[in-house]
Amino acid sequence: MSGGTKAPLKAKVFVMPKAGVLDPQGKAIGHALESLGFAGVGEVRTGKVIELELSETDPAAAKAAAEDMARRLLANTVIESFRVEIG
Repeated sequence: MSGGTKAPLKAKVFVMPKAGVLDPQGKAIGHALESLGFAGVGEVRTGKVIELELSETDPAAAKAAAEDMARRLLANTVIESFRVEIG
């Protein structure tokens, strides 16, 4: 980039149900795969990926901001876990 400005960073927040939490959508997908002839598929868990474009240019600060967003809004931390990737 010219002028020494840094591009905004992108964050991906991966949200999944915690172990032991019922995942009916995952179970339905597992049954559907089995009915389509896909053998050997074990437990299926579903989650969501949220992509954020952040104006922050410092990777550590961007990760901290995305983690705060996940804790406060993007994940229900009682039943879901999350991880953040900056790229």
